[in-house]
Amino acid sequence: MCQSKTSKPAQAPVDRKGFKSDGTHWASSYDPYDKSVALPSKAQIKAAIPKECFERSAVHSMYFVFRDTAWAVLCVYLANKFLSTSMPPVMSFDFVTWFVGWNLYAFWMGTVLTGHWVLAHECGHNAFSSSKLINDCVGYVLHQALLVPYFAWQYSHAKHHRRTNNLVDGESHVPSTKVENGVGPNGEKMSHYAWLHEMMGDGFFAGFQIFTHLVIGWPIYLAGFASTGRIGADGKPLGDDIADHYRPFSRMFPSRIRYKIFASTVGVLALLGYLTKLSFEHGFLPVALYYWGPYMWTNAWLVLYTWLQHNDPSVPQYGEDEWTWVKGALSTIDRPYYIFDYFHHKIGSTHVAHHLFHEMPFFKADEATAAVKEFLGPLYNYDPTPFPIAMWRIANTCHYVDGVDGIQYPKSINDCPPGLVKPKEA
Repeated sequence: MCQSKTSKPAQAPVDRKGFKSDGTHWASSYDPYDKSVALPSKAQIKAAIPKECFERSAVHSMYFVFRDTAWAVLCVYLANKFLSTSMPPVMSFDFVTWFVGWNLYAFWMGTVLTGHWVLAHECGHNAFSSSKLINDCVGYVLHQALLVPYFAWQYSHAKHHRRTNNLVDGESHVPSTKVENGVGPNGEKMSHYAWLHEMMGDGFFAGFQIFTHLVIGWPIYLAGFASTGRIGADGKPLGDDIADHYRPFSRMFPSRIRYKIFASTVGVLALLGYLTKLSFEHGFLPVALYYWGPYMWTNAWLVLYTWLQHNDPSVPQYGEDEWTWVKGALSTIDRPYYIFDYFHHKIGSTHVAHHLFHEMPFFKADEATAAVKEFLGPLYNYDPTPFPIAMWRIANTCHYVDGVDGIQYPKSINDCPPGLVKPKEA
């Protein structure tokens, strides 16, 4: 059985009295400082899940590809039938209906294409079918069509699963430290993000957090400028090196898969070239309306899911001295996404089970989640808060961690004393 380590944490235990579900805010009930709690092993959790939940089916999975594609075709058909790519005069009622119509198309088309994104994600985990060739072929086509470097992301996402909520060797949505955010040892706002917070105030800064995550977060992450891990594939600290998803020689990847990274990047460049060609032939606006609008919404959805699945003021992150695979996997949070569960294959409401066993097909996740919930009891994280409210709360409360060792809980720059403090010169 996987148990919490008995070594003394690197910092004083956090007072968890504020981490209580009070009917207003949900809070995780797991206390990593409670050494009397013995976490189950991966094998024990797997034994609690019906074996049929692990049976993959290419035919069943492909049905959802065709289903989601049918929805996408319907969106394009309706846009083509009722909307014009020619922009009417701005100061007219026609412009209002045109603007609203294309934004509705962008939202729903982006929502539908997120379903394709999730199916490609299943392929990357080899959960789509029992054939690796089918998985990679389908996943490559679906992801590259959304400008996702399939093989590069497949590798980095696998690391995200292997090292979930690991502050040193994790991947994707790895929190920055107080020093990296410009917060001083006593909570002083000294530079960087802390300076921005002082200029903006709590509410505008939370809005800025949402913007940076949902609007520009995904391309910045792929380019290696934010949210990546701190350790390269060679096991050495990245330091100032950029761990991007495009260069075959990026330190994010081992040399054995460089040809795959090259294939992914070629696919991205080929689609960008094709979109550029269409823009020259038909104009940039039609291409932006039909492709780039939905593309932005798809990016927003996928970042939103990952952001909310692994962040809450009551859910800890771990340094190497405290981290275990089970601790990391159980730091995942399920949330309700209502009608969007249908379009996104319940990626956000069954994510705990997925993080435990990513090779399990998505169409069995409901049954597996019920079994996991019953087996784990209070160790299972489910926040019933509507996701827009949860997003706003996290944007206000999860800004940084004190360091990268021991047990760390997210902290908020909102709680720092007002006023800027000039760093002392050496």
